[in-house]
Amino acid sequence: MAHLMSTSCSIKISSSYRPCGQPLSQDRTVLPNSFTIKTSKSPFKRLVSKGHRAGRSCVVLATAAPVSKEVSANPRSGSDRSPNDSSKPQRVMVIGGDGYCGWATALHLSNKGYEVAIVDSLVRRLFDHQLGLDSLTPISSIHNRLLCWKAITGKTIELYIGDICDFEFLSETFNSFEPDAVVHFGEQRSAPYSMIDRSRAVFTQKNNVIGTLNVLFAIKEFREECHLVKLGTMGEYGTPNIDIEEGYITISHNGRTDTLPYPKQASSFYHLSKVHDSNNIAFTCKAWGIRATDLNQGVVYGVKTDETSMHEQLYNRLDYDGVFGTALNRFCVQAAVGHPLTVYGKGGQTRGYLDIRDTVQCVELAIANPAKPGEFRVFNQFTEQFSVNELAALVTKAGQKLGLDVQTISVPNPRVEAEEHYYNAKHTKLIELGLKPHLLSDSLLDSLLNFAIEFKDRIDTKQIMPSVSWKKIGVKPQTVPAN
Repeated sequence: MAHLMSTSCSIKISSSYRPCGQPLSQDRTVLPNSFTIKTSKSPFKRLVSKGHRAGRSCVVLATAAPVSKEVSANPRSGSDRSPNDSSKPQRVMVIGGDGYCGWATALHLSNKGYEVAIVDSLVRRLFDHQLGLDSLTPISSIHNRLLCWKAITGKTIELYIGDICDFEFLSETFNSFEPDAVVHFGEQRSAPYSMIDRSRAVFTQKNNVIGTLNVLFAIKEFREECHLVKLGTMGEYGTPNIDIEEGYITISHNGRTDTLPYPKQASSFYHLSKVHDSNNIAFTCKAWGIRATDLNQGVVYGVKTDETSMHEQLYNRLDYDGVFGTALNRFCVQAAVGHPLTVYGKGGQTRGYLDIRDTVQCVELAIANPAKPGEFRVFNQFTEQFSVNELAALVTKAGQKLGLDVQTISVPNPRVEAEEHYYNAKHTKLIELGLKPHLLSDSLLDSLLNFAIEFKDRIDTKQIMPSVSWKKIGVKPQTVPAN
């Protein structure tokens, strides 16, 4: 990558911070009292909007409060473990910390005594604007989120706003924060988004693969003892007619036996980017001695964690649309507004699922029990398996208890996938490390449905039906889903 020339300046902004008690509906973006802006002469990577390129990048390094290097007197839950100094809390960089999984994880780790920094380009919010989408829950600006967290807990989460595909920005971030562990959520995470058009397919692979490569090079160059905890996906495996192992499979062939990476059968350009990531990480562990844990996560549901429930300004996003929404969250929102549950095709598609409270628990366990230098670990991160039909039946039953008239319809499957298949995936390694799963229960479904009912006025029913077809993807840029 060519060297990027940049200029920087310090800016003071006078602003009256809105107390956490003020209603969220009056939310305005409030920046911290001081921050540094770096502008790069190279444009921010292409963000699709009728094919136009965005202007110059604006990289913001900010903190929600003055940065403190003081050590917590009572680190907890493995936060006192550091590759370099066991007496200090671990410093964890959460890339993609403004997103669905990243935000919940950043707060959880901060609450457990880790020193946390969020690195995010905030591009996920731009996707909503481009496609005319919105979270079911009103979400505050990242600055107000962190200011509220500081006000409630007294804990500071550092914030670095920029693109990890810009290696100069990422290098400065590594040198500034000096992480002991990097949790990498910072990827375009939607299969349908990657299948909208050629531009978004290219963006997904460029953003995900190059971003992860940059993280690997940053670890090698600046923090070689740093542990990479990377979010993968169970979708890498596909739906083979044999049991899915955790990352590796032992094969006997023509009288010889070897343990090899489990075969991958990705089903979208997004899933393919995750496969490329896994191969790149495995190679650098072998070649450079990097320590890495790949968390092949199933489908996440839920919206509340202990930390995001502390205040409305800490609410996590909840997507229900056909591009970013996941099955169970979508079904609960559909039930809340009286829309039939949209089962794709025959509904026999079976996947691993987990509560978002287990996502943050799994990440913490991986950090507290790091991989060895040169080790590439793969954990299958889910707690239960369900078919789409089984999820629809569970939501129907739970909705009826709340007096909702829940119907189900079969809609043409926009994806290219098996609709009836064998599926049995192993998921024991995180349990062995101490994961205590929150299994899908009537009380959780009741909570999700009531949450959807509370915010039903924010639901745009035009966004419920799927609008992205795997077979109809083309080169013409699509600015909004065709509803």
